[in-house]
Amino acid sequence: MTAPDAPPRKRRWLHLATVDITPLRRHRDFRLLFIGRLVSFFGTMITSVAVPYQVYLLSHSVLLVGTLGLAELAAILIFALLGGALADATDRRLMVLLSEAGLMTGSLLLAGDSLLARPVLWLIFAIVVLQGSFDALQRPSLDALLPRLVDRDELTAAAALGSVRGTLGMIAGPAIAGVLIAVAGLPATYVVDVATFVIGLACLTLMKAVPPPADAERPSLRRVIEGIQYARSRPELIGTYVVDIVAMLFGMPMALFPAIAQGLGGPSVLGLLYAAPSVGAFAFAATSGWTRRIHRHGMGVIIAAILWGVAIIGFGVVPGLAAALVFLALAGAADLMSGVFRSVIWNQTIPDSLRGRLASIELLSYSVGPTLGNFEAGVVASIFSIRFSVVSGGVLCVAGCLLCALALPAFRHYDARRYHQAPDPIPGDVKRE
Repeated sequence: MTAPDAPPRKRRWLHLATVDITPLRRHRDFRLLFIGRLVSFFGTMITSVAVPYQVYLLSHSVLLVGTLGLAELAAILIFALLGGALADATDRRLMVLLSEAGLMTGSLLLAGDSLLARPVLWLIFAIVVLQGSFDALQRPSLDALLPRLVDRDELTAAAALGSVRGTLGMIAGPAIAGVLIAVAGLPATYVVDVATFVIGLACLTLMKAVPPPADAERPSLRRVIEGIQYARSRPELIGTYVVDIVAMLFGMPMALFPAIAQGLGGPSVLGLLYAAPSVGAFAFAATSGWTRRIHRHGMGVIIAAILWGVAIIGFGVVPGLAAALVFLALAGAADLMSGVFRSVIWNQTIPDSLRGRLASIELLSYSVGPTLGNFEAGVVASIFSIRFSVVSGGVLCVAGCLLCALALPAFRHYDARRYHQAPDPIPGDVKRE
């Protein structure tokens, strides 16, 4: 008797299991940003594989590969809060464009260094610091752009689309990087990254200006402190920072990938290891329509972080490449689930006039964890073994996230249906076509 209703029901379930592309259809500037970041991030992911591989090739040290992250973190710690203050006081599109040009300069320097008969190891670290500085200046403005380009009820869909874009780059970039390194060499690999920046800069140039909020003031230490005080006053924001840092601090084994790949087949396998989490993330993003039905975003972040730790344990204990890639894919899906729900909490609870400064705090939170996590993984692997480093990190991740769930009840009980914030006035109404 329900046969006539079956097709609509099937369509309804299909709609819930696919990504919502409404923001892409409705907003020109969001489309331009999406395309530019898709291409540019593809190149960035190629370089993110090439740099640690080159460092390992020159030094044969997993500890030194892990130290790459510390060099980048140092730059982020110095410039992130400044980037947030600038994002709230200047044209956010212009900030993204100028920092993108700086990042392209870093890739040009990497290409030049790789052409030397003896590439300079310390110069690679200096370039990583330079690019980390530009990234720290860019990310707050980039993150603060989103709520100005789409409508409030489209934020979850826009976050999911951003995740699809990012995971596409994280799948294709590392996989192609392994092939490029093996076939064309490191110089050509870095040049490909430079070419993608050209397209990203063109898309940013075509976008309309995104002026600062109406109540914007000049960047100052007082303005930075205001952002920190606001973050401290919001338990739901503190929860997003703490849970993510704990999960990444203990469960981030990527610094070990170059060493693991050496025993499994070389550069081509290295690309697969880096790409596998993104395959899982892409699968999650492409079927993320159901996430708009979820309102307990804090609990969603906690569950996702625990699943990440479980998957990392699996990656550390299973034998063989195929099984390891499956667990890395599961870890990537869990990581993206956490990222989508954290993004929704941030965009639903932070006023536009504070978004740049709060985005800089978010940048610190999701940079500190993975960076220190990679360093921790390298240290433990150098003292004990690579397998022990991976498995023990996953166990500590699960334990730490369970403790966070107990210690952060306000975050655990966060429910978007009980949180209402009037949208800030938007100068120029830049998101309307």
